[in-house]
Amino acid sequence: MANERGEGRRAAVLGSPIAHSLSPVLHRAAYAEWGLSDWTYDRFEIDEAALAGFVEGLGPEWAGLSLTMPLKRAVIPLLDEVSETAASVEAVNTVVFGEDGRRRGDNTDIPGMVAALRERGIEQVESAAILGAGATASSALAALARICTGEVVAYVRSDARAAEMRQWGERLDVEVRTEAWDDAREALSAPLVIATTPAGTTDALSSAVPERPATLFDVLYDPWPTALAARWSAYGGAVVSGLDLLVHQAVLQVEQMTGRAPAPLDAMRKAGEHALAAR
Repeated sequence: MANERGEGRRAAVLGSPIAHSLSPVLHRAAYAEWGLSDWTYDRFEIDEAALAGFVEGLGPEWAGLSLTMPLKRAVIPLLDEVSETAASVEAVNTVVFGEDGRRRGDNTDIPGMVAALRERGIEQVESAAILGAGATASSALAALARICTGEVVAYVRSDARAAEMRQWGERLDVEVRTEAWDDAREALSAPLVIATTPAGTTDALSSAVPERPATLFDVLYDPWPTALAARWSAYGGAVVSGLDLLVHQAVLQVEQMTGRAPAPLDAMRKAGEHALAAR
């Protein structure tokens, strides 16, 4: 927990590459809204080899860390405690330093996804589709474990990825069926489609958006909109963006690191939108 006066506290986001990260913009917006003038939030280019040395060198003024790729799994051996949510996907994106020096790891991506969907009125779905099978896809599966009552179909590029997704499904108690990426157009008729692939990957699918699409959650935010999201919106479908996810997971991070709640969601989102527009 942070000290109540908030004097001289520090936090930062670590990863490689890190220059693109919007986390400083979002966290600083929360500090500004709350008048926490002595709190700072920075970014550091840190790879897996440098992570342990960086963490061990942090002083008592540090409140917490945000972690992006490739550090979400590498940080786990450095922690004293890992939340059940983070352990479920073997990925930590948030470290909070206790007053006793203990390091607690959590994953705010998963509840952040759920919160972003809930904001758009999506409380529960009967089935869903996931495009892709990387680290974000496993977080998407964990989020769906909370809101999906039926089958999740994952569209993947290789047998190895398919096996991984089925294993994640078993671990998270989600019914997962895998299909080849060549058939990904079929995903677009699902009640909820979560696109977890890199920029450009789903562009070719935009021509296959159905006339009455349901909900698309595209985890990208820059560039935005993606071709798929643009077509989806044009056809009247609901779209949840990567910025929505980024803001909601950052809200939870800010609350954990500062010990204050609720974090100023609107101010953080506006700051993120302004930063993206400036790019």
